[in-house]
Amino acid sequence: MREFGYRRAVDVPGAVALLDSEPDARFLGGGTNLVDLMKAGVERPGLLVDVRDLPLDRIEETDDGGLRIGATVTNSDLAADPRVRRHYPALAQAVLAGASGQLRNMATVGGNLLQRTRCAYFTDLVRPCNKRVPGSGCAAVAGEHRNHAILGASEHCVAVHPSDMAVALAAFDAVVSYESVDGPGEVPLEAFYLPVGDTPHLESALPLGALITGVTLPPAPLAAHSRYRKVRERASYAFAIGSVAAALDVRDGLVHDVRLAFGAVASRPWRARTAERALVGGPASAEAFAAAADAELAAAEPLSDNGYKVTLMRNLVVAVLTELNEEAGR
Repeated sequence: MREFGYRRAVDVPGAVALLDSEPDARFLGGGTNLVDLMKAGVERPGLLVDVRDLPLDRIEETDDGGLRIGATVTNSDLAADPRVRRHYPALAQAVLAGASGQLRNMATVGGNLLQRTRCAYFTDLVRPCNKRVPGSGCAAVAGEHRNHAILGASEHCVAVHPSDMAVALAAFDAVVSYESVDGPGEVPLEAFYLPVGDTPHLESALPLGALITGVTLPPAPLAAHSRYRKVRERASYAFAIGSVAAALDVRDGLVHDVRLAFGAVASRPWRARTAERALVGGPASAEAFAAAADAELAAAEPLSDNGYKVTLMRNLVVAVLTELNEEAGR
């Protein structure tokens, strides 16, 4: 591992200024992803700016009934918060599904959003990877890609985003707040992650050197009736091969409102707006759920070894929405 400096930030402006003064500096939260990448030689920062002591570790209700989650809130505290469990249960479920208790105790909300892909070629320094070395190529396209993207990918990158938490946040229209040298700003989570295109190394709309300060969840009454379902290749903690965050509001047998977001199928959490539009106003039935999933997945472009994800996601959508519908009718 390359030698690096270490500074502990005492306030948000000071943290941003420290990063701005060192071109190869990085913010350090829980370090559950960054430190691993440093050990692998993928990340080589010259300075780590520790932000864990910043006053960003609270979960607070907003004036309109939503929640604001500080960037240094740990994943364990987020999943255990009674307001999150009551009003956004799919978010709590996603966080609990994302990692072991030890990792959740260290990992932070801001770091979770910015974690890098777990594509094996990204951490293999002898193989081409456009995320790691822009313009070098994507070894996964013709290589091992069983767990890679079927939506929104390109010939330049077919890796998926690993976060479970971000999928639930995407379903509920979360907004990311940040601080930069130019002052505070915010961006909707749906626009936070950039399309792959021909620049997969540019992953987020966060300004260069900016620090995530929090995430705001707007009030969403239907989110209280939500669920996160994750499919993985082994029962212990592993990254998803497909996941769904869903919320459903059914009235008189018809879908009044619905939220759907997919995980592990694209380079970013995939908000399934085509499926949502297909469902609203129609019957809450397994047939309608399947047709909506098919409409969303019509844009899928699977590779030779990951076409199973199309069927997997279709079945997952039907199963989760059917369960939510049956629970509402009890």
